[in-house]
Amino acid sequence: MATLSLSINGRSVTAEVEPRTHLADFLRGDQHLTGTHLGCEQGVCGACTVLIDGKPQRSCLTFAIDCDGADVRSIEGFDNDPLMNELRAAFTKYHALQCGFCTPGMLASARDIVSRLGEVSEERIRLELSGNICRCTGYVGIVEAIRSVSLGKPPAMTAVVANARPLKRVSEETVVRTAEPMPRAQAGISKAEGSSLEERIVINAPVDQVWDALSDLRRVAPCVPGAEITEIEGETVKGRVRIALGPIKPSFGGEAHVTMDPAKREGRMSGRGRDSGTGSSAEGEASWRVIEGDAGQSVVIVALSWRLTGMLSQFNRSGIVQDMVHRLASTFAANLEAMLKGEASPPASPQGLNPLRLIWSVIIKRLFGWS
Repeated sequence: MATLSLSINGRSVTAEVEPRTHLADFLRGDQHLTGTHLGCEQGVCGACTVLIDGKPQRSCLTFAIDCDGADVRSIEGFDNDPLMNELRAAFTKYHALQCGFCTPGMLASARDIVSRLGEVSEERIRLELSGNICRCTGYVGIVEAIRSVSLGKPPAMTAVVANARPLKRVSEETVVRTAEPMPRAQAGISKAEGSSLEERIVINAPVDQVWDALSDLRRVAPCVPGAEITEIEGETVKGRVRIALGPIKPSFGGEAHVTMDPAKREGRMSGRGRDSGTGSSAEGEASWRVIEGDAGQSVVIVALSWRLTGMLSQFNRSGIVQDMVHRLASTFAANLEAMLKGEASPPASPQGLNPLRLIWSVIIKRLFGWS
């Protein structure tokens, strides 16, 4: 058992939980907050969506213990929320619910859409809702309800940005040397449209050696689980990434445009791809730079933006990305260091292997141009 302390709907809660307990089960079974509905229990349908630290997240995929210190709001926590009251009234007016099973998660996502984006188009609402499944309404009433509430409202002042925790401590001197903004790829995905993050990856190898490895896409491919390059022609890279998350096993195929500046040790890319099995699409852009670290180390600074649509859209702003990106970067660093030494890559941990490949596929792979 583990001790968990968090805020649920404004109330401080401390409890003993099994480490394997999911947040949805904790809310329903331990806290008797049964407004959080369990549908697929695989992160696909969105019925269990709640807000964690203000961001929508699948509670069926989130371990309760990972929410230690977090602020969780389930549907019961919005009784006095003006925006949620507007949405509830609009859902009634536009007949946006029938059986109501998807409605708690749909309302949580709807509140995020309006509060984050303000006045929003029908097309954008449908894009944002692509991770919430309704079996009854056909979505027309839902979209009309959200659209009506959004009219005249301004967007949030801050974009949704997942700032991953640093992988290793970088000295203040190194931070000063890298304080200038990262270059942006030429293709445009605004932070408000998708998700973005910046990560610093420390590699125990000289700068020139690391840059040479990252510049050779075929050479570095084995460092990325599930990735395969099928064709390189000039600045266009085509490839495929096979991943798995429980029963969801997409295989993204696509292409990206990659440019590199050896003099500055900087790279840029933009690309997109699609998985025909789940109908999910992904597009993203990345900028990366290799600089000198401490004691002969190298630091790879990566700025990433991505957007998913379809079944996998729930991972656009998911806490999975925030919690795991530093671990994935660590795995990549270990694989790259092993490759530079001529050694075999360290074996992947049996725990979390599938989420690892998921995040590689939708984020880290964009660093090298696989979409």
